[in-house]
Amino acid sequence: MIAFVSGPVAALAPTTAVIEVGGIGMAVQCTPATLAGLRIGEDARLATSLVVREDSLTLYGFADDDERQVFELLQTASGVGPRLAQAMLATHSPDALRIAVATGDEKALTAVSGIGKKGAQKLLLELKDRLGDPVGARIGQQGVGTPVSSSWRDQLQAALIGLGYATREADEAVTAVTPQAEAAIAGGGQAPVPQLLRAALQTLNRAR
Repeated sequence: MIAFVSGPVAALAPTTAVIEVGGIGMAVQCTPATLAGLRIGEDARLATSLVVREDSLTLYGFADDDERQVFELLQTASGVGPRLAQAMLATHSPDALRIAVATGDEKALTAVSGIGKKGAQKLLLELKDRLGDPVGARIGQQGVGTPVSSSWRDQLQAALIGLGYATREADEAVTAVTPQAEAAIAGGGQAPVPQLLRAALQTLNRAR
């Protein structure tokens, strides 16, 4: 198992970071929040989890060991593969997921793309005794379903800038996808940052 990778960031894409390790570029699948903290040319250290399939080897990267542990624990629930586990961590922090499971908050789980009401109910039952207690220092201030970043706008802008776009371009792309985000929030959910990032990139590509 590859527990972590450490080295300069060689490239960034909407879902992937390439970390140079001993002259080899390691492609690592990351959430938008993790990617937003990386900069090309700067050193980075990502906790990782290697997922082995018959036809592929995929390395998933995380900001810290706790996030990786939750990623792996989520997959012990039936029907949860690495992509869904990563989507859950793209929407909620590890502690927010722990609180949601501990309090039986279906709404927090259905905010994740790919999880419906019945799936959320099943996950709450299966994960109840697996994720453990919240470990963050600000648990009392963190409500159920708190997203990874302070706001979807901040998270999306940071991800775009991390991908090399200018602040002005990032601002324009965020403005372009704001109606989509507001529609999701008005429907009782949360802004789906991964989908918004893809939509923002499409807007930027059309503008160039």
